[in-house]
Amino acid sequence: MPPPSVIAIDGPGASGKTTVGRILARKLGYRFIDTGEMYRALTWLALKEGIDLSDEGRLARLAAGTTIEIACHDGTGYNPVLVDGVDVTSAIRSSQVEAAVSAVSRVPRVRQALVAQQRALAEPGRVIVAGRDIGTVVLPQADLKVFLLASAEERARRRYEEQTGGKRQDYGAILAGLRRRDQIDSQRSLSPLRPAEDARVIDTEGLSPEQVANLILGLIGEG
Repeated sequence: MPPPSVIAIDGPGASGKTTVGRILARKLGYRFIDTGEMYRALTWLALKEGIDLSDEGRLARLAAGTTIEIACHDGTGYNPVLVDGVDVTSAIRSSQVEAAVSAVSRVPRVRQALVAQQRALAEPGRVIVAGRDIGTVVLPQADLKVFLLASAEERARRRYEEQTGGKRQDYGAILAGLRRRDQIDSQRSLSPLRPAEDARVIDTEGLSPEQVANLILGLIGEG
């Protein structure tokens, strides 16, 4: 049986979705799309334009009028994020964007606008798409759905250790931020964070990204 054409990877922040997804994409020769980067990109643009993040109408109009692309360069390991053709890959990783992205991504019409773009990006197939609502909302028809789990403490440790250079957040601040994002994501009315009914749930606690990727490859082999 051929491998699945569309693989959805969901899970909370710092559960390893992006790293695992990139490893899988490399092993399978697939494109990789991290939908979280699209919400970060829109947040970056909203901050740049000075939009009040409580103004859902303006955020919705911004989302509807902005083209956000993830250029999938097979095998290069670099997937630039483009906002209306401008590379914002580095800018969307700022602490300001990190602090504001939850407020933007919880707006229903923002999600609706970006989901349409995400589906278009995934439409050609042979793709791995990571996020928080891929298997439940964005691509419910995905051939394989995976939901990654890890405790908030483990995820905070990972994120703390990933930091390089510049001003570094302490572990406690990272843990508090992840818990706050988990609460927002799981309790929002539209597309709450949860596994799809037919998702394969993997507890990543104590596992390396390579080990998690190999577990998913095993699931593909079972198919």
